[in-house]
Parts: sequence; structure tokens; C-alpha cells
Amino acid sequence: MTRDEMLKRITGLDFYIIDLHLYLNTHPDDTEAIALYNDYVIQAKQLREEYNEMYGMLLANNSTSKEPWQWIDNPWPWQKSYNFELMEEND
Repeated sequence: MTRDEMLKRITGLDFYIIDLHLYLNTHPDDTEAIALYNDYVIQAKQLREEYNEMYGMLLANNSTSKEPWQWIDNPWPWQKSYNFELMEEND
């Protein structure tokens, strides 16, 4: 998987996790939704770990730093060059 494919997959998994979390707040006994939620959480965790090894940290709270403070050597996550495009522009 490329870096952009990994980011898209992480973004998708995070969306599913949040959506299922909200659903489970009102349907706490739905065993199928709980299984899906747990599966997506595990997938997202594994993919984040793989991404961190290949490209560096996505979040500062997953990192320790030497002096001076530094948790990333790449563009920051909010910089355009760091982010993928969800849709291609049409002419």
C-alpha cells in the first residue's frame, strides 16, 4: 500500500469507528456492531503502527522526543503537501 492509500484507509476506518461508536451508544446489545467496531479498531491500530514505521508519526501523543522537541521530520499533518486528495478535479 502506498502512503496515500494507507492514509485513506486509516481515514475510512476512523470514520467507521466513530459511526459505530455513536450507534453503539444507543444500541449497546448489538453484538454484530460490537464485533465490527472491535475489528475496525484493531485494523486501524495495526495500520497506524505500520504507517508509523514506514513514514513517521501521525500524532504527537504517540511519540517521545529528544531535545529540542520534535516528533516529525516530514510536512505537518495539516499541510497540503501531507494530505491526499479525496476527489480529482474535473475539467
